[in-house]
Amino acid sequence: MNKQEILKKYTKEEDRLLIAKVLDKMEFAKSKNKITNTDFLDLYQKNLVQKLLNSIKCENYLFFGGNDQAERELVIFYPEKLEKQFVEKNYNNIMQIIEIILPNELQGSYTHRDYLGGLMKLGIKREKIGDIIVFNEGANIIVLNEILDFVNGNITSLTRFSKSLIQTKKIEELHKQEIKTEEIQIIVSSLRLDNIVSELAKTSRTKAGEVINSGRVFVNFENVIKDSKTIKEADIITIRGKGRFKILEVMGNTKKGRFIVKVEKYV
Repeated sequence: MNKQEILKKYTKEEDRLLIAKVLDKMEFAKSKNKITNTDFLDLYQKNLVQKLLNSIKCENYLFFGGNDQAERELVIFYPEKLEKQFVEKNYNNIMQIIEIILPNELQGSYTHRDYLGGLMKLGIKREKIGDIIVFNEGANIIVLNEILDFVNGNITSLTRFSKSLIQTKKIEELHKQEIKTEEIQIIVSSLRLDNIVSELAKTSRTKAGEVINSGRVFVNFENVIKDSKTIKEADIITIRGKGRFKILEVMGNTKKGRFIVKVEKYV
């Protein structure tokens, strides 16, 4: 493996930096015979790293973020002498859960943004935090063990959490995520991706094209930068910063020939 030759393939500085770190982690696991891991990756980063690992035929790794539905995951590299099952039994050596239970008068009033914003105020980098599972009583926040003590020791200094019950839980105790959706309808001139994104993100088609080209749009969890891609029924579209949507049905056409599309929006 020629690291420098691999890095030359990436034009974006942030992509090269990420890939360099991943390659270093992989080499560490191999040379030191130790389990190691990356920080949490978003959808774009996961897709980038997965393509890299496929291209260099890496085998001793797995993605994990707390459960099978996790959006943010890290990559765990392990030496050849270990079985994958051993790694899976030791997730708590890498990440755990900080559970926040709000006082009665605040339950149901905080959103994902409130929890993430609080952690950002503590100076924690986003890549150290996995998914945040919000429920009526509070939230489960998946964090790397390296910041666990810091978060536990400082989170009640934030006014919004000063009266909350804070406790650490094992990853297998993760609160079951309740997926809430609502149905909406959009009308588009064609089923091109940029038209669909424009309506879902409530922006212009030009701006939608910029969002797609910047790598912020995923179709069926694969990063897509071709704005002319045709979208079909059952496709799942994720727009970073705007949410996730599933195309349920192309219901027909308006008198002007535009498409009426039923969409399931994840809320």
